[in-house]
Amino acid sequence: MPATIDWHARAAALSVNGSAFVNGRYVPARSGKTFDCLNPATGKVLAQVAACDAEDVDHAVAAARRAFDSGVWSRMAPRERKKRLAAFADLIAAHTEELALLETLDMGKPIRDSLAVDLPLSAQCIAWYAEAIDKLYDEIAPTAATAVSLIRREPLGVVAAVVPWNFPLLMAAWKLGPILAAGNSVILKPAEQSPLTAIRLGELAAQAGIPDGVFNVLPGFGETAGRALGLHMDVDAVAFTGSTEVGKYFLQYSGQSNMKRVGLECGGKSPNIILADAPDLDAAATAAAWGIFYNQGEVCNAGSRLIVERGVKDEVVEKVIAVGSAIKVGDPLDPSTEMGAMVDSRQTERVMEYIAKGREEGATLRLGGSRIAGEGCFVEATLFDDVTSDMTIAREEIFGPVLATIAAADVDEAIRIGNDTTYGLAAAVWTRDINTAFKASSALRAGVVWVNCFDHGDISSPFGGFKQSGFGRDKSLHALEKYTELKATWIHLGQ
Repeated sequence: MPATIDWHARAAALSVNGSAFVNGRYVPARSGKTFDCLNPATGKVLAQVAACDAEDVDHAVAAARRAFDSGVWSRMAPRERKKRLAAFADLIAAHTEELALLETLDMGKPIRDSLAVDLPLSAQCIAWYAEAIDKLYDEIAPTAATAVSLIRREPLGVVAAVVPWNFPLLMAAWKLGPILAAGNSVILKPAEQSPLTAIRLGELAAQAGIPDGVFNVLPGFGETAGRALGLHMDVDAVAFTGSTEVGKYFLQYSGQSNMKRVGLECGGKSPNIILADAPDLDAAATAAAWGIFYNQGEVCNAGSRLIVERGVKDEVVEKVIAVGSAIKVGDPLDPSTEMGAMVDSRQTERVMEYIAKGREEGATLRLGGSRIAGEGCFVEATLFDDVTSDMTIAREEIFGPVLATIAAADVDEAIRIGNDTTYGLAAAVWTRDINTAFKASSALRAGVVWVNCFDHGDISSPFGGFKQSGFGRDKSLHALEKYTELKATWIHLGQ
């Protein structure tokens, strides 16, 4: 990280755009309405943002459909589409400091993380899908000599990408990369809490040569813009990352409209299982701490349930407390800050309510548990011990820096506890026994299982959930399956 940057000075000089981006240009909401975009670390207004609604959705969908039907992107030669999408990735990388600053101001994460994680991974994601465009082949089925069966993947059409506030740019990139690589037009609907980097992407996409109407951004509220996208008869698919509650709404919207395809990456209550034979308890405890306290715990696959074999539980808890108590919480623009602000006051209050519930239900508070006094939305790194699986903090997604520690007698009980949830996004197991590792990874009902690590991965490896954590996969070539239709063309050749 550039140590000499005065991020407060940069923030003071920053020009923030709050407009929608439709058909290649920035426009206000057609109603003229706006809403305040707040800095959660200070409570100050960053910008007035366009409050788009159903009329704006109609306008954006029409532009996206015209662009798709024209073939200006959907039928562009793969090599040229690759060139332009790669240019988009390069522009994101070239504007790293500006976009990182917007991300930190908008949702409260530390500038060190925006710079080191969110921005490079976002640019890499777009670049990876760009590189894949001219390397994907269709198929020919094995048939008799009298016929040829072509099996081709075609773009869906108009796709709405509805993304969350915890990783605004990165989650957008996970959607935009495969959507655009496949040849679709897209309408990006950022969360109302964190719309600024999405809005800035509109101009960068245009500069990269992505044609007018192919890339659109509609800020606004879920109950207006989000709902209108879900119900629109000319949106072919919705790709959603967010809560399970809202994910279910999009399933209903699909049934109430045109049966549009829906891809969901929803909530999680990920079990992080540490067994007595873990190869390195220090490494496991450090990973457990950062698995819940990173990004203020606002992570869909956060390891919010720490399940530890009873013989080493107390030792592991002490090690996690040592890591958690040393984490620096504070000003997100300070490069030394390790945990920033919660996204807004509503989420802060929600987290504090869960902490109170943990105390009421008999869990032992061992670390943190308080809101940090002063301006802004800051919560201490918090750890509960002596948690049981029937407690609220062990069952519901908190989306904050709150760790629930549960003891298990052995690996079998740990797996049973791990699977005792409506979610199935991710899980981890720490063991030096390869047989135990395979047993646990097979038995845990989760889309991603880590062994002797937590939250590791790469753009080449798929990410998504089981059960009420959703379906469909982000990342990897498998993500393209959500945004393409499989068409079989049978050609009869005669005798």
